[in-house]
Order: sequence, then C-alpha cells, then structure tokens
Amino acid sequence: MSERATDDLEGWLRSRTPERGLRGKSAAVLELLLSQPRRASYGSAGELAQLAGVNVATVTRTAQALGFAGWPALQQELRARYLSSLSAGQVAAEHRAGQVAAEHRAGQVTAEHRAGQVAAEPHGTGSPGTRSLRRDLDNLAVLNRRLDERALATIAEAVAAARSTTIVADGSYAAVGLALAHNARLAGYPVRAVTAGSELANAMAAVGEGDVLIAVSFWRLYENTILAANEARARGARVFAVTDAASPALAAAAEEVVLVPAEGEAFFPSLTAGIAVAQALVTQLAAVDPARTGAAIEAAESMWTRFGLLHRHPAPPAL
Repeated sequence: MSERATDDLEGWLRSRTPERGLRGKSAAVLELLLSQPRRASYGSAGELAQLAGVNVATVTRTAQALGFAGWPALQQELRARYLSSLSAGQVAAEHRAGQVAAEHRAGQVTAEHRAGQVAAEPHGTGSPGTRSLRRDLDNLAVLNRRLDERALATIAEAVAAARSTTIVADGSYAAVGLALAHNARLAGYPVRAVTAGSELANAMAAVGEGDVLIAVSFWRLYENTILAANEARARGARVFAVTDAASPALAAAAEEVVLVPAEGEAFFPSLTAGIAVAQALVTQLAAVDPARTGAAIEAAESMWTRFGLLHRHPAPPAL
C-alpha cells in the first residue's frame, strides 16, 4: 500500500493492526471505528464498548494493539483524522452539532441538579468565546499528559548541533513557526521560518546534510510542507514534524513526530497547543548550552538598546 493510500482513515487504521490481525471482540471494535468514525471520535470508551457489544477493557486492549497507550490517545488521533476529512464548513457544522448536544446534556444536568441528584457544573456551555477558551484548556491538558519529553529533547539537541534549521509552516500555522524561529534565534541558533512560494523553494535548495527541517502543519496539512519534509530528508537533513495527526506522507520523512491536539471550536484549528510546544522546545534548546544562549541574549539586548526598539528599559545595575 502506498503512503498516500494509507492516509485515509481506513488505510491508517488497518496499517496499524498487528501482522496476525485482530480477532474476536477486538476485531469488532476495529470495525466500529471504521464504520462509525464520527461516533468513535466523540464517544467515551464506555459508549464505544456498548456499541461494539464488548466491555471497556476490550476497547483499551484494542487501542493498545493498534499501538496506542489506551483509548484516549487513539481517540485523539482518530478525531484529528476524522476532522481532516471534512471541509472548513463541515468542521463548523460538526462543532455546531456538538454544541446542540452539549446544551441538551447541560439541560439534563441542570434538571438533575435542581432535583438534588448531581452537583456537577454543565460542561460545553457558554458563549462561543468561552467555549473556545475551554477547548484550548482541554487541548493543553491533553498535551501536558501525552507530550513525549524524549522527542522534545531529541529535536532540541538536533537544532543545537545543526548547521542551520529551517521551519516550514504555512497559512495560520506560520504563527507557530515564526514564534519558534524567533526565540530560537534569540537563544543563539541559526533558525529561520519560511512559508510558501519562491521563499520555500529557495530555502530547500540550500538544505542538506548537517541541517534540520521542522515541518509544522495541522488539520488537512499543506502539500508544500509535506513536499519540503520529504525533499529535506532526501537531501540528507534531519526532519521533525509538529502536527495533530501523523500522516504517513509526513511521518515517513520525519525522525520524530510531536503530536499536538489542534481541534478548535469553530471552522479553524486551534494553535494554542502548537504555540505551547514551540515555547517548550525553545526552553529545552536554551538548556542545551546555557553559556551560548546567555551570550546570545546579552548581544540581542545590546542591539535592542542601540536601535531603541523597546518602550521600557531595564533598570541600571545597582552599584
């Protein structure tokens, strides 16, 4: 099966099954994931177990057989892949439908609360802005639980040792790439962010052995980001990816893939967790060679003063 062929939901799931396959009740769970990806993307392990006619432990074992720590980890990537199969309008409709369901559940909780049966506060209610903030908090909580610290350290050490590092991030995802590149340069390392067009083509012409490329893309993924990652790998550079679902076309080129929850509350992905990863990565990078980073920050501070960039100035050292 080709890399592009396995990028659909069914191909991805089947490619993760053990060579001996899944049997019995686990096979039933897999077929449910394939036949009802929407329900599986949003349902709990208990709901999925009920639909498949199995117990929750079987759902967990199936997730582990597919290479995940458990159902929450599998569901995170399953939902990211499900949403990547939808248009922007369909994603917005999906979230509107989810809001209607949340309001219905909240009404039930409120009625039970008034009856003295529960004391839980309704979840998923409030203004669109409030729901967006709550979604981002949930995304950060998931990221905090599942972030692979080893992968973060590997990327930081690779950037520190590289001749140069190129971050490829297009569209709104450029915000993540620009923040990462800006702070990495301040830490004393030759890092730049590029997006599309001639700038990307020219940057790729200079990438080779001894360099690092970090591909940043979410949701349906930018084709030029995938192309750049594979081109860099072919030219001998070390490649890493920050994304919400490990597309085979991107993962095949990457030495490490940092999975970031990026589901938003409207028609566009959230970049909050992606920015958090960028911050964490630069913090890790600054710890690789503190003396180098300290010297770079002092040099930058001197230039900020010389160019009069900042409104507020540090107090002079005490005598």
